[in-house]
Amino acid sequence: MRNELVISIKQDVYRIALLKEDKLTEYHIEEKNSKFTVGDVYLGIVKKIVPGLNAAFVDVGHSKDAFLHYLDMGIKFSALDKFLNLALKKGKSGIDINAIDNSLDLEKEGKISEVLSVGQKILVQVVKEPISTKGPRLSCEISLAGRYGVIVPFSNEISISRRLKNVAERKRLFRLVSSIKPRNFGVIIRTVSENKEVAELDRDLKALYKKWEIGTKALENAQPRQKIIGEINRVSSILRDILNESFDKIIVDDFQIYNEIKEYISRIAPEKGKIVKLYKGTTKLFEKCRIEKQIKSLFGQVVSLEGGGYLVIEHTEAMHVVDVNSGNRSYSPGEGQEGTALAVNIAAAKEIARQLRLRDMGGIIVVDFIDMKKLENKQKVHDEMKMLLAQDRSKARAYKLSKSGLMEITRQRVRPETNIITKEQCPSCGGTGQIDASILIADDIDKTLHHIIMHKSNTRNLTIFLHPYLYAYFTKGLISKRTIWFFKYKHWINLEQDSSLGITDYRFINGQGEEIEID
Repeated sequence: MRNELVISIKQDVYRIALLKEDKLTEYHIEEKNSKFTVGDVYLGIVKKIVPGLNAAFVDVGHSKDAFLHYLDMGIKFSALDKFLNLALKKGKSGIDINAIDNSLDLEKEGKISEVLSVGQKILVQVVKEPISTKGPRLSCEISLAGRYGVIVPFSNEISISRRLKNVAERKRLFRLVSSIKPRNFGVIIRTVSENKEVAELDRDLKALYKKWEIGTKALENAQPRQKIIGEINRVSSILRDILNESFDKIIVDDFQIYNEIKEYISRIAPEKGKIVKLYKGTTKLFEKCRIEKQIKSLFGQVVSLEGGGYLVIEHTEAMHVVDVNSGNRSYSPGEGQEGTALAVNIAAAKEIARQLRLRDMGGIIVVDFIDMKKLENKQKVHDEMKMLLAQDRSKARAYKLSKSGLMEITRQRVRPETNIITKEQCPSCGGTGQIDASILIADDIDKTLHHIIMHKSNTRNLTIFLHPYLYAYFTKGLISKRTIWFFKYKHWINLEQDSSLGITDYRFINGQGEEIEID
């Protein structure tokens, strides 16, 4: 299966699209300097203890205090707290983790008021980003993720990803990691470690250990609310988690990020260095790769299914609700109503699994499938959904269909849902319902072009970005409007389609890539 990662950076905003066989399967938007990313480690300060919830609210610098439950403190909290207190003392930075006694475990049925106090400094990690009106959710079970493994300070356990099924390979990895892991660190072996040599695993674990050392050495001069260890950005984390043999192209339109990705891949997968490409075209990268159109069609309330049928996706405060409809799909000979329902439901399951990843939907999702009478058909839909969710990087689970055809899905929620507004306000009327004659827009472009060429300097390599409908108007025909411009102005006018523009919008760009202001 062909995998491509397309990254566009404009005005310090990352737009990241993961394509499988040219179909959009993941889409992320992230500000370049975004804070409170999952995996970030902070020096927090306890602001409030809530005995009724057995939890505390911790200030890590967000406008809303972060939430820490007693069960998220981890059984090795005593060792972490002792390490922090020593590291915060002047002249005591770089405390050896092996000097800390981690034999004392936190009681599972204990009270948070007996462990924490208001004003206490505490080392915490973000496990859920701020969502809606809620602040981040925290944990004191610190873990640092790498390409092949995850290290867990103050633990000695070695665990292996459940997705690694080969018993012999599991034993081999356990034996190798046991021989190279740092003392007083637990290790979680990731799926991509399969068939990797000990040198690669050792290099990955040493890099994580070095990251821990550098971060904790900074504790000596750290202030509350300060980030101690930062997670890598969303682009690098996606590469770290999903880069494999089937990944054959990464396209980016920013030179600096291009170099950063090349350098990062040279460290985690040197053999993949050639797949990174720098895009230099004038057309927007997402437009060139036909991603913009997919975003518009996939993030709406109504999503079409292959072969007929459609989904209606609603988001309430408590859950997401998905309704499956057969639409205008007609019965095939010999298929009957039951067969049609099964076919639509299977297609719906595939699209729902895709939508969960695409929109990063989390929490509870209830799906109303088309009613089926046969138990074996209901089981087929459930099996299909289970198989599809097993490919999701977030933890997800599908429960069996109820008698009324409802399926409940739970999916781990760690960051806000990606929500794209696909309903557009008319650019001409501003939503009033009345516009000047739209047929005049072509005349406006013609007059603007004449004005720029006659009165502006540096008009060579001029490009006009416009809606696809307008593009067709100016380029179609034996002697197109653009050809007439060529004979009139003695040089070629470049036209580029941009479906993100309204039908009456257009932009003039000079040869240096700068937008020309229209007087």
